[in-house]
Amino acid sequence: MRRRTAAAALTTVVLALAGCGGSPGKTATTSSSAAQAASGAGSTQSGAPSVPATQNATTSSSAAAAPPANYGNPSGRATVPAEARAVDTSKPTRVVGNGTPGSCTSEAVVSAVAAGGIITFSCGPEPVTITMKATAKVKNVQGAKIVLDGGGKVTLSGEGRRRILYMNTCDQKQGWTTSHCQDQDHPSLTVQNLTFADGNSTGETAEGGGGGAIFVRGGRFKVVNSRFVRNRCDQNGPDLGGAAIRVLSQFHNQPVYVVGSTFGGASGQGGVCANGGALSSIGVSWVVLNSVLSYNSAVGKGANPARAGTPGGGSGGAIYCDGNLFTVRLAGTLVEQNKANEGGGAVFFVSNDRTGTMSIESSTLRKNPSAGFETQGFPGIFFLGARPPSVSSSSLTR
Repeated sequence: MRRRTAAAALTTVVLALAGCGGSPGKTATTSSSAAQAASGAGSTQSGAPSVPATQNATTSSSAAAAPPANYGNPSGRATVPAEARAVDTSKPTRVVGNGTPGSCTSEAVVSAVAAGGIITFSCGPEPVTITMKATAKVKNVQGAKIVLDGGGKVTLSGEGRRRILYMNTCDQKQGWTTSHCQDQDHPSLTVQNLTFADGNSTGETAEGGGGGAIFVRGGRFKVVNSRFVRNRCDQNGPDLGGAAIRVLSQFHNQPVYVVGSTFGGASGQGGVCANGGALSSIGVSWVVLNSVLSYNSAVGKGANPARAGTPGGGSGGAIYCDGNLFTVRLAGTLVEQNKANEGGGAVFFVSNDRTGTMSIESSTLRKNPSAGFETQGFPGIFFLGARPPSVSSSSLTR
């Protein structure tokens, strides 16, 4: 991807309806003011709850699952389109576990993800944490749809040692199914009613690293009613990021949906990475609805491109986006108490060719310090795009 110099990146700043990423410098200036109010912390969204499992060749039948836990912003009222809602998992392809906590193992999760289909869990009536001893990897040849539904009771833990979930349509080890791997419509991966905790991709170099809990390239991806806590990735680097999630491409630049989900949520629970303490991408559009992103940190130093004598990074306390044409939309979402050592304590958005846009609707962004630089008039945001971000029924404050 073509990089701009820090000075060039500072000459114009624009936001509108989408896209994150780019090159920082000093504080940029725009002439737009935030509209008023809208806030909260919890989630409102549509989608079928996780229901019982059926027997298959490798698992036993499961008991009915309790209603999923609610994450995200309960005050959020953004409309959730049909394609962004939870997937019906009442007729799963396979079930992890046979009704007891001990039957829900890392090996079972890895095997189920590799096999694909709709995956639910039967781990008993109480919440359970499954410590992952290996990263669960999607096999690209295993059908069009892969769904993991934890029923609101399952936590997948990376133990602070490894990434939890990986999908990459361009990784030949996972099966190369088309000649245009970076732009194919499958697999479609959904995670819902799950907690991802203590994922760590530090030291992972494939595709530039990042994605402490989840790494995705290609196909389609969405997150519904899920929580991400204490995830990590490399703490230095000008362009890697996404302590919780890193996405590098999506079919026909269709957006990644994040609905009714929480990233951090309390002091000490947030993600930490060089850039993008929660979300990070290159050339990818995002729609974040009725969610909470809080207490995440971008801890790199030197920005992008890295200043002389520095390792680079430190931008996008919650969200780091880079690329050319892409969009970012925040609606019904609370973004607070995130911080960046360089630019964009809440959001760092750079569209290198100045075609990207961003919109903020019925959302609250507050207390997201940018230690280095941000766009005048948009507290917590550094933006370079087609035009200033569109802000409606929202509050942006320091």
